[in-house]
Amino acid sequence: MSLRASTTFDGKNQLQVCHLFVDEAGTPDIFDAKGRNNIGKEGCSRFFLLGMLEVEAPETLTEALTGLREQLRADPYFATAPSFQPQRRKTALLLHAKDDLPEVRVKVFDLLRSHGPAIRFRAVVCDKEAIRIREEAKREAAPGYRYDPDHLYDQLARSLFAKFNGVADRFHLRMAKRGSKDRNAALRTALEHAEADFALSFGFSRGGPEKWQTTVTNPKDTVCLQATDYFLWALQRFYEPRVHPETGEVTHEDRYLNAMWPQVSQIHDLHFDRAEGTFFAGGTALTLAQRFGPQLQKKKKPQV
Repeated sequence: MSLRASTTFDGKNQLQVCHLFVDEAGTPDIFDAKGRNNIGKEGCSRFFLLGMLEVEAPETLTEALTGLREQLRADPYFATAPSFQPQRRKTALLLHAKDDLPEVRVKVFDLLRSHGPAIRFRAVVCDKEAIRIREEAKREAAPGYRYDPDHLYDQLARSLFAKFNGVADRFHLRMAKRGSKDRNAALRTALEHAEADFALSFGFSRGGPEKWQTTVTNPKDTVCLQATDYFLWALQRFYEPRVHPETGEVTHEDRYLNAMWPQVSQIHDLHFDRAEGTFFAGGTALTLAQRFGPQLQKKKKPQV
């Protein structure tokens, strides 16, 4: 993969800097407080996703997204909508696909698509059912063992960085803050593994972890993370099953991911088809038929 790194200046030196923005979707937790399977229940997703957005010109994208949000805030059509009320701390403050109105989402997706290859998205996807089976086996072998959701996040981070083959003089990685724990040590370890994997695969070093500047931040202050959120939301709508409350019909939505696919570098589905998972990229599109098979929709008799 050739990286379209942006060019910045450091004194008299012209450097190629790769700007990366990382966020998550879904939750890494699997069990409730009593150790029971919690997947599929409210607040506990079936899949856990970690996504990274490469942005050629972060200032340009930040200005465009901020300008769009301010334009919508000034539009009488949106001004009185609940999500635009400052006290709700939603679209009035930042763009967040889950909270934004459908009409807002269309405009944000259109803006992101207008940037074409200047923004590129990649992600790793974890099927938590596969992890649940593994973790329950560990617990059976060692009754005192307890699952730690942070470990799953760290595994996905290592996988995400390991598959990133961009080359630049410097990498600036902004990661969305999660929880109150200091995760810098785990992040550093993931980057060390990624650099070692890169050197092993290509026979030369990019310069090691010292080339990486990492910043733990939030989407309100780092607007490009809002763009990462939109790509993750599109991917999450593809993966997460939606069950109709009356008919029991199970559906997945692919239209958002289809719309953004030209800007997707790679999706690594860690637990699909092969032991090492399956990679979807470019011409190998991620489709509902391929991922979930012909029996995509299952209907249950409505309860009387």
